[in-house]
Amino acid sequence: MKLNIKNEFGHLEAVVLGTAESCGGRPHLEETYDPKTREHLRKGVYPYDSNMMKELDVFVGVLEKYGVEVLRPETIEDLNQIFSRDLGFVIDDKMIVPEIIREREKEQAGIQHIIDMVEKSSVLYAPAGVRIEGGDVIVHDNYILMGYANEEDFYQYKTARTNIAGLEFIRSQFPDREIFEFELNKSDYEPRENALHLDCCFQPLGLGHALIFEDGFRNYEDLEKIRSIFGDNLIKISRKEMYLMGCNLFSIAPDVVVSERGFIRINDKLRALGYKVEEIPYYQISKLEGLLRCSTYPLRRNG
Repeated sequence: MKLNIKNEFGHLEAVVLGTAESCGGRPHLEETYDPKTREHLRKGVYPYDSNMMKELDVFVGVLEKYGVEVLRPETIEDLNQIFSRDLGFVIDDKMIVPEIIREREKEQAGIQHIIDMVEKSSVLYAPAGVRIEGGDVIVHDNYILMGYANEEDFYQYKTARTNIAGLEFIRSQFPDREIFEFELNKSDYEPRENALHLDCCFQPLGLGHALIFEDGFRNYEDLEKIRSIFGDNLIKISRKEMYLMGCNLFSIAPDVVVSERGFIRINDKLRALGYKVEEIPYYQISKLEGLLRCSTYPLRRNG
């Protein structure tokens, strides 16, 4: 299989989309590893597998409408396999297979058949101790933008998923790219204060804009790095919209964006800026602190 990812919005040709075929039902509270899942579990509104499967099926329909090849993980019984983004990522023609948190390691077995479709020389395995999740990696042409946690936070918070060693590994593998790194605000207990990954508070779009929740960034001065790329074309997201995963949209083409149908303000804004917005139901999946980008693992884009 050929790989090609140079940005977040080139015309999508092939993607891995997660599955909810057998998520295992409601976990015990102590089995959760993000604050939003924990919150919905406590409230008694944890999503049913059947409802999440319906939402994913609608997403498949939109992707196939645009001629995208959709690959799925092999189902592992009683395992949440929705958020395929974090299991790996592609930069240029290289597939990076990272080390992820222990609670999610089994998920990688579900996409091994897809990894096996790629030339061995194009697969990079991160060394032990190098921690990266795909939600923290955003490819933007000459730039790679990465969310991370400093060493103290990395060992303190379960929601810290990418460490400094992860930054250095990507920097060593892609020396021709300019790497912009961003410390993110973390909380294991309050989802409104937690930026689980960079794509929970930032998302570039194909017509030169970007969605951003500024308070997700620990160091406010880091926002100047983003402004140096996007200038005044930043669409600010409120805390409530961030909580609902308003930055976590997914581009099929430079002017085609898939969004949750409940994001009325965001979707209207994007249409006014010239985007075609494909609205789909994804609210049940959002209860698990992930949305559209989180559930996709792009393999090839044209442009």
